[in-house]
Amino acid sequence: MLKEKVALVTGSTSGIGLAVAEGLARAGCQVMLNGLGSPEQITQAREQVAAHGGEVDYSDADLSETAQVEAMVAATEQRFGRIDILVNNAGIQHVARVEAFPAAKWDAIIAINLSAAFHAMRVALPGMQARGHGRIINIASVHGLVASDSKSAYVAAKHGIIGLTKVVALENAEADITCNAVCPGWVLTPLVQKQIDDRAAREGIPVKEAERALLAEKQPSLRFTRPEDIADAVRFLCGPGAGNMTGTTITLDGGWTAR
Repeated sequence: MLKEKVALVTGSTSGIGLAVAEGLARAGCQVMLNGLGSPEQITQAREQVAAHGGEVDYSDADLSETAQVEAMVAATEQRFGRIDILVNNAGIQHVARVEAFPAAKWDAIIAINLSAAFHAMRVALPGMQARGHGRIINIASVHGLVASDSKSAYVAAKHGIIGLTKVVALENAEADITCNAVCPGWVLTPLVQKQIDDRAAREGIPVKEAERALLAEKQPSLRFTRPEDIADAVRFLCGPGAGNMTGTTITLDGGWTAR
């Protein structure tokens, strides 16, 4: 379906991003990975994605630095000749009330969760426009649609991603370039596992109890969304069935926003 398409996936050395990269490779894409990790973790991620048959490369770009985002896009185009699919997935989190939120943490979250996606789209779009084809998928969050306390920077960034998605969709609506967002609820990633572990420690309860309490507060299904579910949604948005879907969201939240 996506044979020989070129995909750049940020934050793809673990968790959701790695699952998305594997799903696109399985569909026939060549993939540029990006993300954090030890040399061993990065090698393992490359091998996991390459096992599906396509060519794989890796960029160590620091997405908090605009110049490095630009260089990552340029390196992908140089390595593979073009970018057909851009998946903005990288994200970080910090939890604190607004009055106690460290300014440096706010700046870092906005830089990586929002500004990096803007800059990647800004420099990838001209090539897509010249070829008359492109698929941009922004991994937002249910927190791009609703808020939770103590997550001001994350919620602001994810709401921003939804708005940015709509603007890019409108600006490219007459071309075969779509821009959509995927909004997961709770996904058991290292980021969420840390929140569970912190809650267990703070409340003096077992980790499994903290996990269920986290789900029960927000996600009526009481089940985590799986990374592979998100990968399937991304693959659909890149395929022919989604050719006229743009500026919208796919929400995978176990009923969170249905309340």
